[in-house]
Amino acid sequence: MSSVAELVLEETDPYIDNEFVNEMLNQLRALDTYDTYEGWSKSKILDPLVLTKERKREIPVVGDPDEITLARVKAYYNAMATIIEKKSGLMAVPMINLTHEGFGRALVMVGKLVVVDKTLRDIHRFGFPSLEKMCEQSDKLINKASELIEKYGEVARD
Repeated sequence: MSSVAELVLEETDPYIDNEFVNEMLNQLRALDTYDTYEGWSKSKILDPLVLTKERKREIPVVGDPDEITLARVKAYYNAMATIIEKKSGLMAVPMINLTHEGFGRALVMVGKLVVVDKTLRDIHRFGFPSLEKMCEQSDKLINKASELIEKYGEVARD
């Protein structure tokens, strides 16, 4: 059996109940229009986001992202925007522009203020080495966004 099919994320992962992880689950479930995730554990839903070195090695260096991967990218930035909105009390809107080859940009806007600006490449290999790394990266971006909203509040409210 391929290691891609084997679950690497456990229910006992200390980050499984993190605020961002829970919002990611909400976003992934919202995009699941066919109820594929019905009855699935948190770890089974989130497992494809964890790209161990072995899993990453199995994904070709060059490739076009599939619809499932694109949905995960959208869920990630939707989750980020939702948490930014909760923290700031201002509407946060994610915008993602990708080529069919998986290159582009992700922005999160609050009013007229760009609070997250991330260049995206190799989206077909989208994932994180662990839930901890996903939380660290998202927390860093969310904290930076909060600082920008605080500093440029007038633009964010515009």
